[in-house]
Amino acid sequence: MRGAILVRVFAGVFALVLGCSGARAADPITIGFGMALTGQIAANGRAALIAMKLWEEDINKAGGLLGRPVKLVYYDDQSSPPAVPGIYTKLLDVDKVDLVVSGYGTNVTVPAMPVVMEHKRLFMTLFALGINADFKYGRFFGMIPAGPSADAKRAFSKGFFDTAAAMNPPAKTLAIAGTDAESSRNAIEGALDNAKAAGMQVVYNQSYPPTTNDYSPIIRAIQARHPDAVYFASYPGDSVGLVNALHEVGMKARLVGGNLVGLQTTSIKTQLGPKLNGLVVYNFWVPSPTTLTPEMSAFLARYQAEAAKQGVDLLGYYLPPFAYAEMQVLGEAVKGAGTLDDDKLTAYLHAHSFPTILGDISFGADGDWKVAKIVFEQFHDVKGNDVDQFRGGKTETILEPASMRSGTLVAPYSDIAH
Repeated sequence: MRGAILVRVFAGVFALVLGCSGARAADPITIGFGMALTGQIAANGRAALIAMKLWEEDINKAGGLLGRPVKLVYYDDQSSPPAVPGIYTKLLDVDKVDLVVSGYGTNVTVPAMPVVMEHKRLFMTLFALGINADFKYGRFFGMIPAGPSADAKRAFSKGFFDTAAAMNPPAKTLAIAGTDAESSRNAIEGALDNAKAAGMQVVYNQSYPPTTNDYSPIIRAIQARHPDAVYFASYPGDSVGLVNALHEVGMKARLVGGNLVGLQTTSIKTQLGPKLNGLVVYNFWVPSPTTLTPEMSAFLARYQAEAAKQGVDLLGYYLPPFAYAEMQVLGEAVKGAGTLDDDKLTAYLHAHSFPTILGDISFGADGDWKVAKIVFEQFHDVKGNDVDQFRGGKTETILEPASMRSGTLVAPYSDIAH
């Protein structure tokens, strides 16, 4: 009798253990991040979130990861770098997320790095330019097509200077202006290196506070130096202000543009309309017969349907493909390594190439892409402010790299813009 009771007790305990084990196995794998859902870069941050949630939906429909569903845990960083350390401390110490990724952009990724490094966690980042050249963190991975960290700052503006050198005659004098923030400082550092290599004389190089509202004095100061080329490194709000000021002042130069962040976003394109004409700016992905694969086209159709509901970037050509691809890479690494262990995932990411909607992506020893794939393009024939003229890249000519070139530079900027 006593033996039978013990058997029943042990059976009950065993069932309870199995039940608890099963419950734990069903707990979601959590991926935490901050994202700009309000503030200056919210237009891009909200677009990125749509893409990431589409991946969350896709991976869960496919059975999740390691037999568990996936859940995104995110907070609004308000486009504010000072808010970021607290968010990542909460994610790691309170929420105890399984994996972390960055928000959008260099300025909000840099303040997250010390927190992530202190916790010794793998960190997938989104559009953070060349930051691991300084941090040298072994568990860092960057989703930005700027190539190896050591060359990323130069790669970010190389196409602009290649275009300047190819002009007839080549541009010889240069003016530089940018916001006093991490991303722009990195871009300007690379631009100065490229200008030196091209033998260009820098006749103006000034930064301005992120709180600047009136950009006309900056443009007038540049105009007074009569540069051949004008290079800007700016964030969305000041990019709009700078372009408006170019037209208010009537900038006269042969080549104008650079790393004007925001001009890749549909809402800003439609806001500025014809004021874009003649500008030569960077981009990371441009729709073309070779880039619009069936996988990319399917993703964009889903993204655009959701973006229309939320009033976010209606085309989604800039950031959303990279946000989705980032999550694809992370998911494939978890599946391939068969674990959530940060060190094992790091080793797997370094050792493999990953198929994504952007094509195959592989990472170098520094955690950044092995090969840079930055595009420089010129706006042309923009009329009015409708969205459709920007579909399929109809009003954008690819100038660099040469392998993707779809036309030739129209210059000088002065004749096109006015």
